Amino acid sequence: MNMGMYWPILIIVISNVFYQLCAKSSPENMNPFAVLVISYAVSAVCCAILYTVLNPSGSLVQELKNTNSIPFLIGIALVGLEAGTIYMYKVGWAVNTGYIVHSALIALALLVVGFLVFKEPITWSKVAGIVICMIGLYFINK
Repeated sequence: MNMGMYWPILIIVISNVFYQLCAKSSPENMNPFAVLVISYAVSAVCCAILYTVLNPSGSLVQELKNTNSIPFLIGIALVGLEAGTIYMYKVGWAVNTGYIVHSALIALALLVVGFLVFKEPITWSKVAGIVICMIGLYFINK
């Protein structure tokens, strides 16, 4: 596999660890949706800056003309991901288990969705990996 394929994974891992730490540390007396309003405002500004820096000849107005429903659906999904994560910690999940539990369940769901929607093959090694994850979940939550 090309080493250039790993830099996005590194960004995801570093960002996700930072995100989980921040979500776990969000103020207890602050409504999670208020946290998200501020977070998305900062995110929108950062994205606008990055868009301009990385695409100096681009036009956000033109990008809006080219869009379909997907960015809006991603926005809705992000609210669920973010709010669910903050609430997960507020109801008492530990940072070292909550993420592992939901990630393993997401992997299982995506295995099925990948097969049903995108016709991706389910191999014996993928099934073995899911079984190992489920066994791991048992021990993590014991």
